[in-house]
Amino acid sequence: MGYSSFTLEKVKKQFNLYEENITLFDNINTQPVSAWLDNFLGIGIPLALSSGTEKAKSEFIIAPILFELNQRNIDHFMIYSGKNFDVDFEQGLNGECDFMLSKGKMTRTIESPIVALIEAKDHDIDKYLGQCVAQMVAAQLFNAQEGLTIDTIFGCVTTGETWQFLKLIEKNLLIDKNRYYINNIALLFGVLQKILDIYL
Repeated sequence: MGYSSFTLEKVKKQFNLYEENITLFDNINTQPVSAWLDNFLGIGIPLALSSGTEKAKSEFIIAPILFELNQRNIDHFMIYSGKNFDVDFEQGLNGECDFMLSKGKMTRTIESPIVALIEAKDHDIDKYLGQCVAQMVAAQLFNAQEGLTIDTIFGCVTTGETWQFLKLIEKNLLIDKNRYYINNIALLFGVLQKILDIYL
């Protein structure tokens, strides 16, 4: 069991979520990336795509993007990679997260989760939406248990090339009608920064 056992249908039914497909982000300010990231992705993307493995995409595409995002927002959020996030075993809200972004400075444990990011295997984003939403629900529940006033949780399912964003407010699950692509990294960064700005 755990997060990976959830389909979108299952997580919606179990947690009584209402799904709506909308445009999540308007008036996105594009964010040019640093020369370092531009050069890294110029090498890393071909390596990741030729390898085709989840690990390669994580190391050569996703992690460098999150690293630069962290450097632009230093001390405002922390990246956790491969961390167990066990919130409620009875409801299946347990297991390892590919990436979890947490508000605040670095700590050894996840304390204020705000964004769950899932790597989609086999280029099948839709297949992993349920797993992502389950982690978003877990983050929502965790924050409530800790008495944190974080009303909105974001999620993302990515192949490295394609990025699909989600948003959870109470029982309302909002899935972005648009997807974002690595070949327009400035726009993708604009979306990521827009998400973080909500919590700054």
